[in-house]
Amino acid sequence: MAKKRDLSKPLSAITFRCPDCRHTFKALPSEVIDAPEFMHHPFRYLAACEICNDSVEQAPFERALFKAWSNATGPKTPEGKAATAANLEGHPTPEEAMRTRFNAMKHGLTAKTATYFPARPDGYSFCVGCKVDRDFCAAQSACQTQTMLFMQVHAAFEQRDPKKLTGIFSGMQAATIAVVQQMLQTILADGVTLRNPEWYTDKEGGMNLACYTDPTTGERQQIMNIEAHPLLKTLSEFLTRNNMNLGDLGMTPKVIEQQDESMGRLKNDDERGSVTDFMQKQTEQLALLVDKMGNAKARAKNDPILIEYQRENGGEV
Repeated sequence: MAKKRDLSKPLSAITFRCPDCRHTFKALPSEVIDAPEFMHHPFRYLAACEICNDSVEQAPFERALFKAWSNATGPKTPEGKAATAANLEGHPTPEEAMRTRFNAMKHGLTAKTATYFPARPDGYSFCVGCKVDRDFCAAQSACQTQTMLFMQVHAAFEQRDPKKLTGIFSGMQAATIAVVQQMLQTILADGVTLRNPEWYTDKEGGMNLACYTDPTTGERQQIMNIEAHPLLKTLSEFLTRNNMNLGDLGMTPKVIEQQDESMGRLKNDDERGSVTDFMQKQTEQLALLVDKMGNAKARAKNDPILIEYQRENGGEV
C-alpha cells in the first residue's frame, strides 16, 4: 500500500482469508459493498477462494491495518519529530536485546537443528490447535511452533538459566499427572486383577478351554488365569520417577515418626540441641542476669549523685 493512499475510496488489491480451508490470498475483489459503519474505510470486499471457491471476505488483519494506517499520521512539526526521536532513548531494552538474539539464532547457523520438524501444515498431530496461518507456515523451512520451542531450550542452555524452562516443565508435569489420573481411572474401572480363561490346543490344532470337574458338586468349572492389571507396573514407575510416592510426600509411618521425634529439637545455625540443653542454657543465662542486677543495684547505691539527691530530699542514703 502506498504511503498516502486514500482510504475513502475502494481499493483494487485486497487480501482475503478463507475460514474453511484457511487459505490466504491477494486478488481483485469480485464485489465491493458500501459499509458506512467502518469510518476509516467504508467498504467491504468479497472474492471467491482460490482453493474451495467459496465466497470469502477481506482478511481481518488487513482491515485492522487499514484502521491503524488511517489514524497513524505521524509527527509533522519539528517539536513532534524531536519527541518521536527521543522515544528511541533507552533502547534496545534487555527484552528487546533477547528478542534480537532469538531472531539471530532462528535465522543463523543453529536454525538447521529446527528443521527436524519441517513445515507441514496440518501434517502433525499438534497442528489441530495451531493458530499459525497455514499459507505462512507452508512458506517456512520449519514448523514455527517447534522452532520456538527449540530456540527457548537452546537459549536456556546457552545462558545456563533453567528458569527459562519453567513453563515447559510445568506443562509436562501437569500432563504427567493427568496421565497418572487416567491410569488410576482405568485400573479402578477394570479392577486391579484381570481374569482370563485358560485354553490349550489339541493335536488337530483346535483351541479348547481348560476345564475341570468339581469333586464336590460334579460340575464343570472353567480354569481362570488371574493376573495383576498391566497398568499397575507402569503407574508405579510414573510415581517413583516423578517423586510422587509416599516416602517423597512424607506420608510413610517411618517419616512421620522421624518428624515427631525432630519436633523436640531446635536448630541454632548449624548446631542442633535437645530441649533439655536449651533449658539448661536458659537457666544459666537467668543466673547471670541475677548477678548483673545485683551489681547494678550496688553501683546505684554508691552513686554520689544519687546519694546527694537523697540527702536533699530526705531519702535514705
